[in-house]
Amino acid sequence: MSEAFVHRPVLGREVVELLSPVPAGTVVDATVGGGGHAALILEARPDLRLLGIDRDDAALAAAARALERFGDRVHLVRAEFSAIASITTGALGAGATEGDAIVGVLFDLGVSSPQLDRAERGFSYWADAPLDMRMDARQELTAAEIVNTYTESELAGVIAEFGEERFARRVAAEIVRRRPLATTGDLVDAIKAAIPAPARRKGGHPARRTFQAIRMAVNRELPNLREGLEDSVHLLTPGGRVLVLAYHSLEDRIVKQRFADWSGTAPAPSGPRPLPVTAPVAEETPLVRLITRKPIRPTEAELGANPRASSVRLRAVERLA
Repeated sequence: MSEAFVHRPVLGREVVELLSPVPAGTVVDATVGGGGHAALILEARPDLRLLGIDRDDAALAAAARALERFGDRVHLVRAEFSAIASITTGALGAGATEGDAIVGVLFDLGVSSPQLDRAERGFSYWADAPLDMRMDARQELTAAEIVNTYTESELAGVIAEFGEERFARRVAAEIVRRRPLATTGDLVDAIKAAIPAPARRKGGHPARRTFQAIRMAVNRELPNLREGLEDSVHLLTPGGRVLVLAYHSLEDRIVKQRFADWSGTAPAPSGPRPLPVTAPVAEETPLVRLITRKPIRPTEAELGANPRASSVRLRAVERLA
């Protein structure tokens, strides 16, 4: 039931503070979820409107209820945020006014607590459920298809790249040996059998990295992030800000590098310059300034209330004129 889609917004106070200087206009919540961050933003700034995007219909239903009190200040769209440019054009229309200027874009990445807590979605390694893991139930690709049809080499690549699992080859080989796998419990059993006992006893649940990897592959999380993030900065009016909450190193690395590129703070490549040497090319004018030189992390008080926030990193940039 979508009524269960209620969760505490991570770093909510910090998100509101980072958006407090932006001019009046529209904030795009690219991962609106249950509307937690959106409600805080709209309460703090009566002069802001909100365009909420999510590909999970349960999340959108919950957001519609949570944000109903804000009336026509809210517009919700079911879509992937990789299409953020066309979504904003379609939602705001050709007759957009000054109040429709995009002054903020918020990405809260990864899987939400309500998605993890609903066993039938197949995201969790703590409950036995169908191998699904789709954020958008309309798409065809599921975890079952990846687990049961990818070659051993393809599986190992997914688990190593997206899960950073050092036993990726062993896990992939054990999955292939046990096929067909029908449930998350079957997958957990295969992972446990593949990982050596000493490694299983440290570093959290042994299935965590493999589940993360398969979920990210099912939902194209890193390609979507690259595409949506690249478009986001070009939607902003001067003084607008892009905020990203990332929950693991792969996401945060992409965000950190892109922000550095936009701001002109990326380190120059090392080593000798290639020959022949041509006339120097002028550096592009920076698109943004960095607001967070280092990522913002949750306080001890927040971690006490929400341990799942332990890995989050919040970064922000501001669009220059």
